[in-house]
Amino acid sequence: MAKVKICGLKEEEHVKAAVEAGATWIGFMFAQSKRQISFEQARKLAQSIPAHVKKVGVFVNPTAQQVREAVELVDLDYVQYHGNEEAQFIKQLGYPSIKAFSIKNADDVKRASQYEVDYYLFDAPGTNYAGGSGHIFDWTLLDQLSIPKSKVILAGGLNSENVLHAIAQVNPFGVDVSSGVEKKGIKDSHLIKQFIETASQKLTSVAK
Repeated sequence: MAKVKICGLKEEEHVKAAVEAGATWIGFMFAQSKRQISFEQARKLAQSIPAHVKKVGVFVNPTAQQVREAVELVDLDYVQYHGNEEAQFIKQLGYPSIKAFSIKNADDVKRASQYEVDYYLFDAPGTNYAGGSGHIFDWTLLDQLSIPKSKVILAGGLNSENVLHAIAQVNPFGVDVSSGVEKKGIKDSHLIKQFIETASQKLTSVAK
């Protein structure tokens, strides 16, 4: 099925909407953000998520103890590192991982090859926080990517209006959205479903 990640969920109704619409990943934001939730809040939300939908904990420059605690309490399937984490730090922790990169220029893209992770998430630079800015970066910077597209997740300013164009240009394995499924900064169940349904039109043929 299509690989779609809905990130920054805080309410049970939005988790349910994402699951029912066919999300592959659901992201819980543990770093400082307007979408931040506690490990305990995430644990409660995770109880209603079926096993085939993968739970992702999003961190920015965490300690090893914070990551271990979240993985154990929430039963995370993936850890997403969205800060300046070193490749060795991620490798030593050893969890299934997603490394996010804020893309401003070609050097930012090249930096990804220094890491050995399950997925590479390419995002627009954040504003007040790391990621979640709602901005788009120059997708052509990914044209020379040495990493297999089967490991690429595209993020940054995606919504139902532009996601098919993004998929056609970048051909990623998955797409990630947060602000693009919000109204006035709050997740919206209809927008979540609409995004997943729209993205799935193309990704079902691309991400096999």
